[in-house]
Amino acid sequence: MASEGGDKGELTGYIDHHLHHLANREQHGLLDFSVVHWDTVFFSVLCGFLVLFVMWIAARKATAAVPSRFQAAVEILVDMVNEQANALVRGNLTFIAPLALTVFCWVVLMNAIDLLPVDSLPWLAGKAGVHYLRPLPTADLNATLGMAVGVLLLVLYYSVKVKGFGGWIHELLCAPFGMVKLSFNPLTWVGAILLAIANLGLNVIEYFSKTLSHGMRLYGNMYAGELIFFLIASLGGSATLLGIGLHLFTGTVWAIFHVLIVLLQAFIFMMLTLVYIGQAHEHH
Repeated sequence: MASEGGDKGELTGYIDHHLHHLANREQHGLLDFSVVHWDTVFFSVLCGFLVLFVMWIAARKATAAVPSRFQAAVEILVDMVNEQANALVRGNLTFIAPLALTVFCWVVLMNAIDLLPVDSLPWLAGKAGVHYLRPLPTADLNATLGMAVGVLLLVLYYSVKVKGFGGWIHELLCAPFGMVKLSFNPLTWVGAILLAIANLGLNVIEYFSKTLSHGMRLYGNMYAGELIFFLIASLGGSATLLGIGLHLFTGTVWAIFHVLIVLLQAFIFMMLTLVYIGQAHEHH
């Protein structure tokens, strides 16, 4: 029993160490804006730069002649994103379609970091004197909610741009329950005020819930996948043939399945981005 308790303690310590971020300071409380996770910032910016660089290379090498395999793959991806954008957004796609493409590729690349051996990057960081490193940005709620807030800002921008500031305010106060037709009867004014408060409250809750679910969905799936990789990695701690075989088998199966999660979560995040921006173009 003591040995079992020791193994559990070692496993808990192993997972706890890998869940620590490289931060500027320890977090105090549930909400602490003074804390910066440098590993999340570094790997998310690095992935964003790589995506933009690859797309820049693809644009430079694009040709009207017989395309290379790389160009054909990029064109298939661009056509897929454009098809979804045209179906969901009734407006000018000059900025929105490239945004959706960037979001999809960026999230895919960040998610794909989880396919690297869980101890590889922390081990290299340890050699450089860095004690904590968590390289998966999308398993950090700060990153996913930050992207969701960015989408919210775009939704607000397009709501005002498409409908005008007055039209947007009118929608906030009149949808979804409508508005009472005003007359000399004071009860109609009371009803109009109550309906406006109810409509505004529901719209604010809708904006908040969309943003929260947008970020939490990606975070929850990638965090759970990361934990499973940690548990599988702990199986390799056994030097027996059974332990090593179980580690390799389960790790390979989960990695293959996780490829689908990496792509699916990026696609869902991109689709929700298009859905929310598309809703901002609609009049109620």
